[in-house]
Amino acid sequence: MEKEEITTNDYLKGIVLNLPDSPGIYQYLNDEGTIIYVGKAKNLRRRVSSYFNRDHPNGKTRVLVSKIADIRYIVVKTEEDALLLENNLIKQYKPRYNVMLKDDKTYPSICISNEYFPRIFKTRKIIRNGSHYYGPYSHVPSMHAVLELIKKLYPIRTCKLNLTPENIRAGKFNVCLEYHIKNCKGPCIGLQTHEEYMRNIGEIKDIIKGDTQIVSDLLMQEMKALSAEMRFEEAQKIKEKYDLIESYRSKSEVVNSIIHNVDVFSIETEENSAYINYLHITNGCINQAFTFEYKKRLNETREELLQLGIIEMRERYQSTSSEIIIPFELDMEMNNVTFTIPQRGEKKHLLDLSIMNVKQYKVDRLKQAEKLNPEQRSVRLMKEIQEQLHMKKMPNHIECFDNSNIQGSDAVAACVVFKTAKPSKKDYRKYIIKTVTGPDDYASMKEVVRRRYSRIVEECGTLPDLIITDGGKGQMEVVREVIEDELHLDIPIAGLAKDRKHRTSELLYGFPPLTIGIKQGTPLFHLLENIQNEVHRFAITFHRDKRSKTQVASALDNIKGIGGKRKTALLKAFKSVNRIKQASLEEIAAVVGEAVAKNIKESLTE
Repeated sequence: MEKEEITTNDYLKGIVLNLPDSPGIYQYLNDEGTIIYVGKAKNLRRRVSSYFNRDHPNGKTRVLVSKIADIRYIVVKTEEDALLLENNLIKQYKPRYNVMLKDDKTYPSICISNEYFPRIFKTRKIIRNGSHYYGPYSHVPSMHAVLELIKKLYPIRTCKLNLTPENIRAGKFNVCLEYHIKNCKGPCIGLQTHEEYMRNIGEIKDIIKGDTQIVSDLLMQEMKALSAEMRFEEAQKIKEKYDLIESYRSKSEVVNSIIHNVDVFSIETEENSAYINYLHITNGCINQAFTFEYKKRLNETREELLQLGIIEMRERYQSTSSEIIIPFELDMEMNNVTFTIPQRGEKKHLLDLSIMNVKQYKVDRLKQAEKLNPEQRSVRLMKEIQEQLHMKKMPNHIECFDNSNIQGSDAVAACVVFKTAKPSKKDYRKYIIKTVTGPDDYASMKEVVRRRYSRIVEECGTLPDLIITDGGKGQMEVVREVIEDELHLDIPIAGLAKDRKHRTSELLYGFPPLTIGIKQGTPLFHLLENIQNEVHRFAITFHRDKRSKTQVASALDNIKGIGGKRKTALLKAFKSVNRIKQASLEEIAAVVGEAVAKNIKESLTE
């Protein structure tokens, strides 16, 4: 076994040493001869050798290298050729360790069929039969707007008849309702020539591509020519078409019309996915917009992923733009293409628009995933807390404390527990303050925290991943003194401060405490707000219950002859101590007897 391993390593080493210093693509194969990875390189020898000459921090990369049994490569002339070839081979072989473009079959496209008289329709199936496809459209209303415009402008057939020249000459067809309502000119019976029909198809292709200026100019010329010939009714019909196109252009206008034939790309990433937005600008209008998702496999960088996305989208949409707007610099060269990173102006506006779209797409995908898997939302929120506070581990178990008293009387405290970002009410705890006299919130907090965690330590219970105090720096410090100085525990401590209107305003963390900026209205802010409101509600409710019992007890329990049964009977009969005071001796005596009734009247009237 060891000999075989040495042989394999020597074999791979021999291939790497003989690789050329040229651009190209490389393929890694496993011991079964299956391609498991495809990559491109400016310098094949340098790139491939980097896999074998150093340790990789990424575990997935280490696994990939361990499975390589053979290496194949193809030398090309330019880096652009390498990018194109890499993209095609990934789609052909779908290697296990390459990023994969998520299936976009749910998005529709516009099809211009490969027929003698082509049809135009939306479809979700791509059939390679010579038909032309435009899309996919991630924003379906935009596609419907284009189709509606085409329908108003051109009388294109909607039937599925086989309109070949032979069948038309043979008179196999009759006109349908679409002809009679003037939505079709009757090519099925030879009333519309093939030349005229295909001229319309050519103009329609320009509109779908976004080249509406060309169509507008042609219509303007035709309208002027008809007017000059005094054919005003026909000219009016052309003017109506012209107005439709101009209206469509005005709705699509986003920048100066001099910005023509430009591609815009932006990217957002998360742990396992990358989202890339693509915009194509023609005559100042966005005529193509699409956001797609890559599934990461080897912890690929944003630069690598964006390069793949650029090649994929330009190939898919057959873009020939000579300028590509990107958010950051790429080590990438393409023939006759300029890469631009705008800092201001209309091109920056386009880039910002692309970034806004890709961020929204990311949010929508996360929301969709969380609906299917509610636990995913909890994990995301806990990861956000971990990242914001730079914690070593994710806070699956959070405990929050709050005190409640009125000028030191009936002092109580409460502890609420959140597990996986959800309240665990069975773990809530109430505390009556025992060692503190007067309104001392700091001393009360110390007592409660000491009682809580000294007991957990004694009973070998589960300690929280994060402690939150309903208060600012002072409360955090007294908790730290107990946790670290007295109990010698290592538990992160945070504080939630409120504003003058008693609303959650800021999160404090660290010693000395620093304010952690969390945007209001975000899911994370709502979670922290919920924790703070819940501990306050629990503490206040407990305090009210205790105060109510104390008030009742102080009025009746010290009266001679009043025990538990007589107190219950009195409260059942009169509902409150105040009503007992107002009752006559005879009314009280009817419940507890005359002797005890006299004691009650004397005690309550003092």
